[in-house]
Amino acid sequence: MKKLMLFFLFFILLFNCTVTEKPEFVGVDNIKILDSNSKTITLSANVIFKNPNDVGGTLETENLNVYINEIEVARFNTESFSVPKKAEFKIPLTVAVSTDSIIDKNSIEGFIGSLFSQKLKVQYKGEIDYKVLGYSSTYIVDKTQDIKMKL
Repeated sequence: MKKLMLFFLFFILLFNCTVTEKPEFVGVDNIKILDSNSKTITLSANVIFKNPNDVGGTLETENLNVYINEIEVARFNTESFSVPKKAEFKIPLTVAVSTDSIIDKNSIEGFIGSLFSQKLKVQYKGEIDYKVLGYSSTYIVDKTQDIKMKL
């Protein structure tokens, strides 16, 4: 009898936990330059999700790239992020970019133009993977923003 009660309790708990839909990708916001000097530029952004489910999961950002003035300057290879249940949450993404990676023979004009206009065209582009209980889904990220530089 005790085993039967535990069996029913297990199924009740299992079916009351909803995994009705994947977390909603809200967007990328707050792209900004945290620090800049002659050697590096440190960028940050927040990726926002909303999870309506009773269970969490994990997010991975292995295929997410950063472009400055249309030049790939960084690739995120981060550890998995825990997804909270029934919550809106942000994943902070911070990357330090060498200024040498922005300046090359093909893009020197664009970089000089950025210095005069005091703006950089920053783009986060790629994929974020969501995994929970054997289910996985991929979100496409493509956000471009002009960032004002402080010289």
